[in-house]
Amino acid sequence: MIESLLLTTARVSTFFGTQALTGASGFFFQRDGRLYLVTNRHVLIDKPSGHRPDRIEVEVHTDAANLTHAAVISVLLYRDGQAIWRQGRDSAGAIDVATIELDPAALPVAVALQAFTPAHLQPRLAEVKVGTTLLVVGFPLGFHDTLHHLPVVRQAVIASSFGLRFQGQGYFLTDARTHHGTSGAPVVMHDDAGDLQLPWKLLGVHSAGMEMGQGVTPEQSLGLNCAWYADILLTLTAEEAQDAGPPGGLDP
Repeated sequence: MIESLLLTTARVSTFFGTQALTGASGFFFQRDGRLYLVTNRHVLIDKPSGHRPDRIEVEVHTDAANLTHAAVISVLLYRDGQAIWRQGRDSAGAIDVATIELDPAALPVAVALQAFTPAHLQPRLAEVKVGTTLLVVGFPLGFHDTLHHLPVVRQAVIASSFGLRFQGQGYFLTDARTHHGTSGAPVVMHDDAGDLQLPWKLLGVHSAGMEMGQGVTPEQSLGLNCAWYADILLTLTAEEAQDAGPPGGLDP
């Protein structure tokens, strides 16, 4: 049987019309019977670089017994000129996490996926210690099992005090080798006492590498990454927009 963790994460491709733009990662989050795709905000829009896709494609499995069977769903990012995603912000500024509610009618009838829920969030942040082993599940440089349509994982550790906002921002640091295409990947910790079907705690959403400045050579790379605290998802999937404390609130 395939590990359930690998079915939480999907390959995301961005487009402007028919023009392919970038590849990224995303994962599924379910709350109150609603299914969401979670990824980075910069996957959906990045004004400094001029990245403005108008739709995404998400690859999903259609047969849990035969993972070579998959389908691609297309999701328009704007409706009546308004963005369909929710994104967060707090007193320090924008949070690089976005959620898109998926229309059940747009999914294949036999869709096979696993979704994190609020029960997979870590309730007591102080229990997670620096140096804790994590996994980052995604599609680095688009690389994946192309036959079975599955992501790969990279091992990481928590590299800053978990529960503190690193330099006042709503993220913590991980130490892992990551690449473009991993943006939007879930950052998880194994949970022996939790959900038997999906025994992982969702701690964060991988965003980007943390570097000292421009012109850094590979030998000078820190190898550190920003992971936004996953509890922002409680705000972004709430039925109504609410103000929230750290790490985020809703950016309308």
